[in-house]
Amino acid sequence: MMVKGFKFGLLLQFAMGPVCLFIFQTAIATGLEPALTGVLGVTLVDGLFIASAILGLGTLLRANPTIQNSIKVFGGSIVILFGLSTLFGAFGVSFLPSFSLAAGDPTNIFRHTMLLTLSNPLTILFWAGIFSAKLAEENLGQQDMTKFGLGAVLSTLVFLSAVSLLGSTLSVIISPIILKFFNGAVGIVLIGFGVRTLNKIRTADRTNEIS
Repeated sequence: MMVKGFKFGLLLQFAMGPVCLFIFQTAIATGLEPALTGVLGVTLVDGLFIASAILGLGTLLRANPTIQNSIKVFGGSIVILFGLSTLFGAFGVSFLPSFSLAAGDPTNIFRHTMLLTLSNPLTILFWAGIFSAKLAEENLGQQDMTKFGLGAVLSTLVFLSAVSLLGSTLSVIISPIILKFFNGAVGIVLIGFGVRTLNKIRTADRTNEIS
């Protein structure tokens, strides 16, 4: 089951989201070791989400739309702040000092990646759905679900470590001008992720009002 979880988790990793982009940008800007510190932060939070899903917290969240919307607003806002900080940072402007990479400070990067991963706690709902489906299809026990979850967490660690290695390798050949352009592009993409999250909430609210 651990191998199945690893394969499934690895498949999900290829849908690159804001966390993956942030790790890649960090590796290019600050090097391999700080980026790997960030990978550790992401892996810890992913493990927390998956453990929560196994324990059934996802079911509780699914039953309360108000809490879901509050979490989405929080998550979208955090991602937008990261995006603005990255975008302004590309031009040497400190938009929010607390969100800067602090010249590759591993502790700061660890906190940032944990916060960015925590900005999407509704991931618990996704994993709750996955485990429910697996339970129905394969009649998995608690031990099997735990092994599947561990495999998925391991895939996060392996994939993002590879992303960090790729980013640190590319940093050798990327000029400062291209790096600024890339950082600005990452900032815009992160803002886009956050805005899209908030727009989904508005759309859902309007639909509920009409119905």
